[in-house]
Amino acid sequence: MTTINPATTLDVEGEIAVLTLDNPPVNALSHILREGVAAGLEAAAADPAVKAIVLICAGRTFIAGADIKEFGKPIAAPTLQDLQDQIEALDKPVIAALHGTALGGGLELALACHYRIASPSAKVGLPEIKLGIIPGAGGTQRLPRLVGLPRALDMILTGTPVGAASAVTLGIVDELAAGDLRAEALRFANAVVAEGRPLRRIRDKAQRLDGEDVDAALASARERHGRKMRGFESFEKAMEAVANAARQPFDEGLAREREIFVELLGGTQSKAQRYVFGATRAVAKIADIPADTPTRKIGRVGIIGAGTMGGGIAMNFLSAGIPVTIVEQAQAALDRGTGTIAKNYAASVRRGRIRAEDAEKANALLTPSLEFDDLADCDLIIEAAFEEMAVKKEIFTRLDAIARDGAILASNTSYLDIDEIASVTKRPADVLGMHFFSPANIMKLLEVVRGRETAKDVIATAMKIGRDIGKTAVLVGVCHGFVGNRMLSARQREANKLILEGAMPWDVDRVLTDFGLPMGPFQMADLAGLDLGWNRETSKGETIRERLCEADRRGQKTSAGFYDYDENRKGSPSAMVEEIILTKSREEGFERRAIGDDEILERLVYPMINEGAKILDEGIAQRASDIDVVWINGYGWPVYRGGPMFTADTIGPDVILDKMREFEVRFGADFTPAPMLERIVREGGSFTGAA
Repeated sequence: MTTINPATTLDVEGEIAVLTLDNPPVNALSHILREGVAAGLEAAAADPAVKAIVLICAGRTFIAGADIKEFGKPIAAPTLQDLQDQIEALDKPVIAALHGTALGGGLELALACHYRIASPSAKVGLPEIKLGIIPGAGGTQRLPRLVGLPRALDMILTGTPVGAASAVTLGIVDELAAGDLRAEALRFANAVVAEGRPLRRIRDKAQRLDGEDVDAALASARERHGRKMRGFESFEKAMEAVANAARQPFDEGLAREREIFVELLGGTQSKAQRYVFGATRAVAKIADIPADTPTRKIGRVGIIGAGTMGGGIAMNFLSAGIPVTIVEQAQAALDRGTGTIAKNYAASVRRGRIRAEDAEKANALLTPSLEFDDLADCDLIIEAAFEEMAVKKEIFTRLDAIARDGAILASNTSYLDIDEIASVTKRPADVLGMHFFSPANIMKLLEVVRGRETAKDVIATAMKIGRDIGKTAVLVGVCHGFVGNRMLSARQREANKLILEGAMPWDVDRVLTDFGLPMGPFQMADLAGLDLGWNRETSKGETIRERLCEADRRGQKTSAGFYDYDENRKGSPSAMVEEIILTKSREEGFERRAIGDDEILERLVYPMINEGAKILDEGIAQRASDIDVVWINGYGWPVYRGGPMFTADTIGPDVILDKMREFEVRFGADFTPAPMLERIVREGGSFTGAA
């Protein structure tokens, strides 16, 4: 065996050279690996005894992509394209042996090889679009030549990898390894040599694209993926590049692919998406809690409340194979809640999202109960009851009496003070918030709320269990609304002012959806229900929302709220709502005016950013990037804008400060700049350091 460099070794067995790459943890295509591959290929090519070359990786995966740390920097030779050219120029077959994941540049390198063999568990894909770019080393040109335009478009536009068996069916992989991958790759390589198989270069393979209706393939892809990819610059660019595989000679298509890649890589959207990639991984790091902090065993979870939130929370644990005891006060409510859980699983089976047997296993792990004492053997108990402090305190007083020693007691509160809730127990160290977002079985975000006395191992356990059930868990501190809802309140305050001053709900919502959010504040209110926390007996018609509820306009559930809704829940502007707003506006003494889109956006977004600055100053969030992760995963902030704090850095903190000062003069103290915003501008800094 010959050591080429610290990441590469070359071993010759009979007529086959085995080039082994070892660049932990994921064999990223960094310079040392590229250099090793180039030298290893050169050495194998020069050895007359070698008739074929196997390219294989050590560790848990094949090349899982480019080295993201090199993005935006000059790339030292040899480049990935240099390696591909070197492989395609060889007169000896090169066989890529794939295991783990072959993603991005890893798959692109494998596609330049003449043959590919894979472990049955391997996955291959081109996930570049998730970073705001497209494949930049021939992925958009070689893949369509193997699988056709429709399938290539699906893989590239979603970035979703496919399993090895599917890759064989599609023609990406030639054969599945029946046993040890290295041994199987050697067997395959020897067969290629013995049978004199040709040097298959995908770049020369155009037959798969013959007769393809390019326009039809693009239209179909836009129909399948366009809604989800609304606003992403990389979406249309990726479709252009893939279409070029059918419309242009290989080298021309390759050159245009590279132009697009470089253009996108230098753009704000890709910077934002790469920032979010790093930010999402950073949330697990907690300054005063080491990564090796012991966690408590969670063998059974208790849920108090079988309503929409309680049932959704329960499903997260059931789907992860964790038994759940769910408790309600009345049999009808319990039956309704468990029935909804069963219906949700049945719907997932019908849609092909889970197997019927998995749904059966999940349902079997659920124990419904009307007895509070049945929570006594649970390791984690989550309260999902009515959002009222007195109710929460009563529940936690009872929990304190029956929960076993060491059990973690959590509240799903959206706004309330965790320290006040914990104060009614004799174990405040075991109490914290676990704020799930609705629908709880779907939304990715989990705010883990750290109380004043919450133990470090309790926090570590909550963060871990969040990850175990597929959530993005973000640690936040105690304040009204924590991070997400506190900032949302600032936005909602301005939205309500804007419609009194001159805008209409549909104007406000349109500006935010044009910005990239899935819905605006009034659409969101209609979806949640305008009557949340409203009582007809105590209602005084003091707000537009109260007046709508008094008129039985409660949101989508009554087919009328801020909007009128048809049978498909499609909303349209309401003349009745317009009259209610105009009446209220006159009563408040407003002289209505035309309000432009720029002002609407600034008045909705800048106070949120300002509130985010206060949250950071108060230590409610650890990092600006944590705030961005909350808003992307919990509220649909467009990932290509990087979150509110990244957006602030993109716009310029100085620009925001100037506008906040202008609005403070015009509209009052709600626009008083946060000290941190003023400090950042004074010092020439930024919130994220990434824009």
